[in-house]
Amino acid sequence: MISGLDHLVVLVEDIEAGTSACESLLGCSPAWRSESEDSKAVLFTLANMSLELMAPAGRSPAAEHIREVIRQSGEGLASICFRVEDIEKMHRRLGRLALQPEAVADVESRDAGSGVTLRWKRTRPATDLTRGVRMFFLELAEGRTVSVTTSDAPVLGLDHVVISTDDPERAAALYGARLGLDMALDRSHPDWGRLMFFRCGDLIVELVQRPGGPKDTARDRLWGLSWRVADLEAARARLKAAGFGVSEVRAGRKPGTRVMTVRDGTCGVHTLLLERTARA
Repeated sequence: MISGLDHLVVLVEDIEAGTSACESLLGCSPAWRSESEDSKAVLFTLANMSLELMAPAGRSPAAEHIREVIRQSGEGLASICFRVEDIEKMHRRLGRLALQPEAVADVESRDAGSGVTLRWKRTRPATDLTRGVRMFFLELAEGRTVSVTTSDAPVLGLDHVVISTDDPERAAALYGARLGLDMALDRSHPDWGRLMFFRCGDLIVELVQRPGGPKDTARDRLWGLSWRVADLEAARARLKAAGFGVSEVRAGRKPGTRVMTVRDGTCGVHTLLLERTARA
């Protein structure tokens, strides 16, 4: 039913500052800009998904809600949107799963630069029933315009999106048994906690239960992103030159990978860059 990850939404206070930061981080230009009476949005579209930045605009109740979310939680990941081939079929499945989906809506957006219009159909289940993660399902009428590379050693695509959970069994039941994502890995480690990988197209939805700390077994949280690059040293050098704080390169938890942490300039999103070195 789910064919891949369509996009992730990041809330930012200032759309221009967020756009500049993401352009420097990803090494590519925005592919889409739009504005409504409530918000301004910018999309960066990579090979396997899009990253949408959204900032409040105007003084409508919806705009004030966005501002309140940012005041309470800061900038960062706000929602996840899965792509499907048949939205009506997905809507029926969500209903059978008692996830209380909204009626399917026809939506369109116009690019401020080119004037091109993109249309899609979407639905979303009740957030309280998806363990606190704001979740959408979308059927696109046309393909998205891909971002243009602006730097050497750019980000190629998303490797995995990380969701933090304190109830891994229930979270796994939601993403696996109920939404139909295929579990690729279930591993526990005394230092890392429990890691579960679910395939979603050519990337991974990762559930993480960290050891210790406060427990909220009813709600999960969109936590971070790991981006793919071809040459980690070159990407690190590019980001350092641009003023980003970055860690040293280290071996990844997944065999055959190397990673580094980007410490700032990520619009409040925990961020890794990942290079695949060899097949495990």
